Amino acid sequence: MALPFIILGVAAAATAFGGKKAYDGYQKKSEADDVLDRAQRRFEMNKESFEVANTTTSKKLAELGEIELKIGNDFNEFNTIAIDLLERMAKDGHKDLQLTVPKHNINRIRSLAISATEYLTTVVGAGVSGAAAGFAVYSGVMAFAAASTGTPIAALSGAAAYNATMAAIGGGSLAAGGWGTAGGAMVLGGAVVAPLIAIAGWAYDSHAEKALDNAYQSSREVTAAVEKMNSAEAHLTKVQQYVNSIYESITSMHAVFVQHYFAPLKAMHAVIVERHQKNITTDIDESEEIMTLIDHGYELAAIMTDIITTPLFKPVMQDNGEAVIEDGVIQLQTDSNGMNLLNKEALDEKLEVSASDFNSFSSRI
Repeated sequence: MALPFIILGVAAAATAFGGKKAYDGYQKKSEADDVLDRAQRRFEMNKESFEVANTTTSKKLAELGEIELKIGNDFNEFNTIAIDLLERMAKDGHKDLQLTVPKHNINRIRSLAISATEYLTTVVGAGVSGAAAGFAVYSGVMAFAAASTGTPIAALSGAAAYNATMAAIGGGSLAAGGWGTAGGAMVLGGAVVAPLIAIAGWAYDSHAEKALDNAYQSSREVTAAVEKMNSAEAHLTKVQQYVNSIYESITSMHAVFVQHYFAPLKAMHAVIVERHQKNITTDIDESEEIMTLIDHGYELAAIMTDIITTPLFKPVMQDNGEAVIEDGVIQLQTDSNGMNLLNKEALDEKLEVSASDFNSFSSRI
């Protein structure tokens, strides 16, 4: 064979080989594009669903925190009025009138009242974002910590409440690489955040083989992240269910408290104060009516206090039975995915008992 034909044959083979390599490269690039595109769409779809659940949970926690703070504030005013009326009735000679509500129940109501007013001043007054949701998460835990350590709840509701709330709040939406307000970071924890934030950029490369490897690696990372998001979304749904149950329970009781005890007591207090300014004493019948309002008001407040001060999430416990507090933040137990453990058993029991107590109270009054 003549030399030129040999050269041409080699050239043709090289061209064919090069063409095959180019085609293979094109195929791998196309496959990489498809894998990456499917992974991105799968990630975005699941992220959108998760963010809806996260936003809803944050909103519900905020609503629960707002009503709890309102209740605590009303308890504080009710208690102040009750103390003043008891003193005025004693000065009017009605010293034998006694409350039937146990003293320890009244003390717990007062502790919650002080906690709420301190929190409103320290955290809400400071304009902390997500503060109401923070109270929904931490009020019960603060009460638990106070009970276990002997530290008054009011002392924990200042700096500790502020630190806990600040520690619980993320920075912006998930789409912006943060975790929005309250719900996400407080309920889920860093272990869920990590794999999602890790997928910040989608892997690609100029070389076909590397591009395909990177695409499949991204797909595997997305699968892991989607599993985390699905688990977190299921967890958020359970949190929402308990938040709804607590909200409905205390809202209905609070309405009765305000209408039948708090509002009438305020009205009577205004009358008594005006009379005393004119040196007119309160008769025994009115004093007994006032005592009944105070007694029943405290009794109903105690039922609500039992619910509000039951931790939504389980606190971390020391061997001596005290709650763990680090840098002013009460630590919460987490599962293997870093999500805060719902205090399910205690909440189930407390919601059932409080419903029974409220029905019994309503039937007696």
